Amino acid sequence: MVVVKPAGLLSQPGLGPAQADSLSSRLQVAEPSLQLVHRLDRDTSGLLVLARSPEALRRLSALFAQRAVQKLYVADVCGAPATLSGRIDQPLARLERLPPRYGNHPGGRPSLTCWRWAAPGDRCSRLWLRPLTGRSHQLRAHLAGLGLPILGDPIYGSGAQPSGLAVTRLHLHALALAFRHPFSGRRLRVHSPVPFALPAQAG
Repeated sequence: MVVVKPAGLLSQPGLGPAQADSLSSRLQVAEPSLQLVHRLDRDTSGLLVLARSPEALRRLSALFAQRAVQKLYVADVCGAPATLSGRIDQPLARLERLPPRYGNHPGGRPSLTCWRWAAPGDRCSRLWLRPLTGRSHQLRAHLAGLGLPILGDPIYGSGAQPSGLAVTRLHLHALALAFRHPFSGRRLRVHSPVPFALPAQAG
């Protein structure tokens, strides 16, 4: 099953009753066998894959581990990149615990993100992002490390938004997934519309 997670909802339950509500727990009310194959940050919206059986979970998890799942995200960032495309190859480690914050660290786990400039906005830009690894907060930390924090990011951009622009959520969305069906081998592509607008280019 592929579903669209809204921003502000946990992928799976956290610690304590205050974090019991989540996408997986809501879906398991109707279908108890469902298990998450991967996760999105609470503030990130977009496509999530769930497995309906232990064997489906094993096969789908293997596809993600083998990097056989192509993932495409869209993000609106503060500022503009210096080039039209790039590749961020920085090891990431958790630098703070509360709230969890990750950053470049020589002892961190290898992390690789490819990006392309999609559109200019008003003191901001839209980027297409393709993570080749799946580290916690990878896209948010990598872009902040470039000096391009994602609009509305409460951790890496202090709620980043240029003065005068109204941003009510993190502008990061899991836009598309492509992979082979774990049983039939048929190529699958799924897409979710972007649920936020890039602030328009002034003038």
